[in-house]
Amino acid sequence: MMEGKPLEQDEPAAVAVAEAPVTAAKDEPAASAAAPAPVPATALPPEEDERLRADIVAALKTVYDPEIPADIYELGLIYAIAIDGDRNVAVTMTLTAPGCPVAGEMPKWVENAVGAVPGVNASTVAMTFDPPWDMSRMSDEARLALNMF
Repeated sequence: MMEGKPLEQDEPAAVAVAEAPVTAAKDEPAASAAAPAPVPATALPPEEDERLRADIVAALKTVYDPEIPADIYELGLIYAIAIDGDRNVAVTMTLTAPGCPVAGEMPKWVENAVGAVPGVNASTVAMTFDPPWDMSRMSDEARLALNMF
């Protein structure tokens, strides 16, 4: 993962043990204990996985924190995207702060956006604050939108 960029998972997710968190790359954080059931490694052909992942990222870019004029993907709030062979998608995400006013609503917004992507069977969202979000996770696009250059 490039410094200051949201996660773009190039490798398929690792097969996770029943109680282990979903992981996709060595520098991704582990999901919290409240995480949905782990999603095993993708069985989709690489080109199909890539297309579906791009569509999921596009859907995530339609979700905005109402207090910040940048989408949640560019803000770096998405920590992991895992897709299994049945096209079930598990998203691990965070918020800019645990006390975010939309903390109870945003995971549902993400679940609905991902679930509406053609080809996605089901979607789940796990919230984590480990590691906590910080501004270094924002992309250049988000920094530009927030005049942080």
